[in-house]
Amino acid sequence: MATVEGEGIPKETCSFTSTTRSLTELKDRLLALGITHVAMESTGVYWKPVMNILEPGGFTLLIVNAHHIKYVPGHKTDKKDSVWICKLLRAGLLKGSFVPEQSQRDLTRYRCKLVQNLATEHNRLIRLFEDANLKLSSVFSDVTGKTFTRVINNVIDDNTYPGYLASLCSHWRLKSTQEEIALAVEGKFREHHRFMLRAIRRSMENLTEEIKALDKEITRRMQPFEEEIERLCQIPVINKIRQRTCLRK
Repeated sequence: MATVEGEGIPKETCSFTSTTRSLTELKDRLLALGITHVAMESTGVYWKPVMNILEPGGFTLLIVNAHHIKYVPGHKTDKKDSVWICKLLRAGLLKGSFVPEQSQRDLTRYRCKLVQNLATEHNRLIRLFEDANLKLSSVFSDVTGKTFTRVINNVIDDNTYPGYLASLCSHWRLKSTQEEIALAVEGKFREHHRFMLRAIRRSMENLTEEIKALDKEITRRMQPFEEEIERLCQIPVINKIRQRTCLRK
């Protein structure tokens, strides 16, 4: 905590830990001093415990992007940073980031992480096939499609004959010929590949179900803002999924 001297305002610098008790002492101290505005860096997740305690205190809280703050020249310390942020706040030079309500930001951030994990599993699936000399990524652009899923299911069941796998891919949207597909699915698929494939598929299915559950809960909690969301979605390239991504920040 830092308050910077001005007209009749003394300078005070104090240190507090991140425990709930210590942060509550910080809140009480700020209230006792008559502080109305508080600014802090949005560094990682470290601002969240502070905000959770200070928010009910009625302060005007500004969560500031650290990249937008020009630090004092010289050796960087937390105390110097706090004093500098305080000076910028008193001068009206800070712009706070939009911070959604806690349940919204927690749910949407978690959803974003699960989507990233799902993408990681997709990439791991492709690498697994590459390791087994199966060049499926060269003939399939969508590793979640029905045709690709049929191929995977047959590989798991040990039906790895190239001609048969190619016959499963007789889809007009595929640009590759049957001969090209047969060459792509001709590989060296071993038992440990099959074991890993099952594990990856289970992980992907679980992640997909968790994302669906989060979507349902987020939609329920966002119902009071449905009118505002619909107006935002009228902006080109903006949709409800993008809104959930924005809310996690």
